[in-house]
Amino acid sequence: MARDPRYHPSEIGPSEDETKLRIVWGDGVAAEYVPRELRLLCPCAGCVDEMTGVRTLTPEQVVLDVYPSAIHYVGRYALQFVWSDGHSTGFYTYEFLRGLWDNGPGDA
Repeated sequence: MARDPRYHPSEIGPSEDETKLRIVWGDGVAAEYVPRELRLLCPCAGCVDEMTGVRTLTPEQVVLDVYPSAIHYVGRYALQFVWSDGHSTGFYTYEFLRGLWDNGPGDA
């Protein structure tokens, strides 16, 4: 079965002004993500209650200038960010990241 190019990055790196994370998806769409917004949306169990799905991470807990100090590939399906605040347990699936871009802020 062919992979959907919308969910597979062809390029990952900083935006031209180096303030955002830029992902060029396999279908040619170039998306730019604000690091703090990604950090606030971390899907890990430390940031979201596993039983209720309620987000436990609050905006007050994340500094304004947080950024990924490293990015690791997780198989062929996700990215793991090592954040400047020391957090690193969230896996951001490609589908999740693309959904954030396609749906806009607050819709993912």
